[in-house]
Amino acid sequence: MRFEMFLRQSAERFPDKTALTASGRRLTYSQLDAISDELAQGLIERGVGRGDRVVLFLDNSAEAVVSIFAVLKAGAVFSPVNPTTKADKLAYILNNCRARALITQQKIAGVAADAVLASPSVALTIVADGEVAPDRDGFAHWNDVLTAPSFSLLKGASGIDIDLAMLIYTSGSTGFPKGVMMTHQNVVAASTSITTYLENTADDIILNVLPVAFDYGLYQVLMAVQVGATLVLEKSFAFPQVILNRAAEEKVTGLPLVPTMAAILIAQRNLAPGALPHLRYITNTAAALPPAHIERLQALFPHVALYSMYGLTECKRCTWLPPHELKNRISSVGIAIPGTEAYVVDDDGNRVGPGIIGELVIRGAHVMKGYWENPEATARALRPGPHAWERVLHTGDLFRTDEEGFLYFVGRKDDIIKSRGEKVAPKEVENVIYALPGVAEVAVIGVPDAILGSAIKAVIAREPDAALTEVDVVRHCARFLEDYMLPKFVEFRPSLPKTESGKISRRLVAESQTGKSHDATF
Repeated sequence: MRFEMFLRQSAERFPDKTALTASGRRLTYSQLDAISDELAQGLIERGVGRGDRVVLFLDNSAEAVVSIFAVLKAGAVFSPVNPTTKADKLAYILNNCRARALITQQKIAGVAADAVLASPSVALTIVADGEVAPDRDGFAHWNDVLTAPSFSLLKGASGIDIDLAMLIYTSGSTGFPKGVMMTHQNVVAASTSITTYLENTADDIILNVLPVAFDYGLYQVLMAVQVGATLVLEKSFAFPQVILNRAAEEKVTGLPLVPTMAAILIAQRNLAPGALPHLRYITNTAAALPPAHIERLQALFPHVALYSMYGLTECKRCTWLPPHELKNRISSVGIAIPGTEAYVVDDDGNRVGPGIIGELVIRGAHVMKGYWENPEATARALRPGPHAWERVLHTGDLFRTDEEGFLYFVGRKDDIIKSRGEKVAPKEVENVIYALPGVAEVAVIGVPDAILGSAIKAVIAREPDAALTEVDVVRHCARFLEDYMLPKFVEFRPSLPKTESGKISRRLVAESQTGKSHDATF
């Protein structure tokens, strides 16, 4: 089944129900279906054909959601790009996938125009808001593209479920982003599995502040449409009280978070337990939540199911922890999502037993088809599996299991710090530091050291008014960690650099060292 059919089905089942609310605008399912038909027709009439790539350079908006389904209805492939992306990177993506069209918005139309100048494949650029499109060849305004649909033409454009649905660009070790290829079959498998364990229904109202260009945010759109739920789409979590008020007004039942958002949420001083009485569940992925944050979220939302999860762009979601397991396995990210398999292997690809650290491998219909026109990177990630007819995903992440098979994230292979001849997982040190009152954010990195090889350094953002010192941090760590894992250096900053998806970036932390580190050993 192609994914856009879920919108057709939800529009038939719930024509007058609110599908989406964004920036004060509400669209019913019948309206969302109809407008995406009109845009799909306009794309086809302007040369977008089956399998063509259309880049969506948009913030969280109704137009972004409409565009996703319009591109799919036109038989094309959508590729969402974060609206903060600079012109040179946008041009790289446009050229890499040889995009036929670009959909953007007025405030970043200049960036889009600069990128399009360097991208000869782009024949059409649509500006989704403002009064008119820039006076440039190939540019058109959204309202001028919307066209009364010919359903026979749309039906002929659609294709089948093994066609590509989307290209999601993810950062690469070479510095150039890689396009993750996901078919309709992949997307349906991932979305169906996730909505199954979250027990999503048409009664859910999901609040999403995560960028739609980020696959965690994107799937909030896709999953809501699949089950006929309502999506409340906001642009950011910059003003948390406004978002919390919005959640209360809309009677939100589902709230997806990333760790940085969780840290902001639990720091809200006027947030009392039970503040969101309709909230049914909270999810977290992108990075594992520190156990201290989980405990504080549970105290704030005692009747809410909290789902700790782990995933990566190459398969969307890998694992989930049933909420009733949190009490006994607070640092676990759970088990394989329904219909998939997750296991840990050694360097030779052999499965290892409980407690042994190795690389996580994923099997399932949600695993990507590979990286767009990058066979070398694809061969590294997708390798022969247990059967001759399959390829499985090697995640590059280090995990271990317990005796019952529950999975525990240790760290990225390339994040591991070698200090005093021992391997140190930054995440393990970070979890301990997060349990120290006054810590808002922390990243642990390795810095060159003539004696140790690499010394452990903790870079910390304190909570407002916190009076933590370097010695406080090391004394706390010494209570819970082995000697070789103790930070030798501690640096305090106002905040830590993040990736586009809101995850603290150890790489950016390391690149932006201030030179104000203090030797915190005692």
